[in-house]
Amino acid sequence: MKTLTQMFMILRCHGLNSHILRFAVCCRAVSAGGMRVMVFFACVCLMIGTPAWGEFISDYDTLSPASLVSYLRNIPPLNFCGEEVPLSNRDVRERLEREFLVTVWNRPQVILWMKRSSRYMPYIEEMLKQNSMPEDLKYLVLVESSLISHVTSPKGAKGYWQFMEGTAKKYGLSINSHVDERRNFFFSTRAALRYLKELHTMLGSWTLAAAAYNMGEEGLKAEMLVQKTSDYYLLYLPVETQRYIFRAISAKLILSDLKKYGYVFRSEDLYLPLQSDRVEVVCDEAIPIFLIARAAGTHFKEIKDLNPEIRGHYLERGRHVILVPRGGGADGFSSRYEELLRQWKEERKNHVYVVKKGESLSSIASQFNVPLPVLLIWNRLESRKRVKPGDRLFVFPGEMKIGKDTK
Repeated sequence: MKTLTQMFMILRCHGLNSHILRFAVCCRAVSAGGMRVMVFFACVCLMIGTPAWGEFISDYDTLSPASLVSYLRNIPPLNFCGEEVPLSNRDVRERLEREFLVTVWNRPQVILWMKRSSRYMPYIEEMLKQNSMPEDLKYLVLVESSLISHVTSPKGAKGYWQFMEGTAKKYGLSINSHVDERRNFFFSTRAALRYLKELHTMLGSWTLAAAAYNMGEEGLKAEMLVQKTSDYYLLYLPVETQRYIFRAISAKLILSDLKKYGYVFRSEDLYLPLQSDRVEVVCDEAIPIFLIARAAGTHFKEIKDLNPEIRGHYLERGRHVILVPRGGGADGFSSRYEELLRQWKEERKNHVYVVKKGESLSSIASQFNVPLPVLLIWNRLESRKRVKPGDRLFVFPGEMKIGKDTK
């Protein structure tokens, strides 16, 4: 037992906290006669040093329990959007400590926040500045979605700013079977700032505006009336809303002083800002996205990644402004698109199949040796759709020879 204690002390003294858990597992896995294995393990730990997080420095001693306790004991005066956080209130301090500790120890999440922030935050900061709104509001998007476009809450809120459908439509976002603009970063950011600005006008406080953004303004106003207070920090609200502001403050504390918490990033560690061109696409009918991708010299996935609001595999009839990779929208996109579209329509004429009596979608897919899902996609059908004799389907047994793959 004395030897085991010495091994733990060796690892701890050399700052190899990350290896202690592995060492403990090793101790349980070997018998007393395997002491040499444990000694060998400790020596290897000393030789290889602490594990690296790519190129960022992550010193566990910076976040030792003692240093965190000391930090929490001496938290400086704080504000959110210029409004004081009353740390003299013991309940407020406890709520902040909880969210801060939970957040600061979630190291992978903090790293991803910082990496994604370099891509998205400059636009949010610029929009806040243009609208004369406090910069602290940018941290709400981290709490809402961690800057992930396809996040969906159990209640149905979606996108970067987690809009519910009714609120999203109220602030100008389109949602239908073809698009969901809650997933468009630029559209949803502008809508979120409009909503927050109106909430501030209504409630007179950015803290209350943020709380209302989370739980809804009607619900918050009702609680304020019933509880006879308009102080967010004194209101008894749904648990998520009670934690909401403190989560944003915690994100602000950590991302504003990364080195203090053991994170040092180089510029190459951060995700690049979105590099794209805007192009206008006119569709006289539903057009497959892969045609647009080829006209832009890219692939289907890149178009979907840059335009996450587009649902499915087609752009609907109408006029659309979409993003394509930088350079893909240069001179010649329109002519390339028109030529590819002409070829696609011509070749499609040669791939019409007329349904016969007794056939189903499954049997037709089997007959042409294609997956049933692709037959549904080609013809934009639901899986429960029944076909009848005389129906006309597009079937492409081999790859369509439209244009040339660019990559």
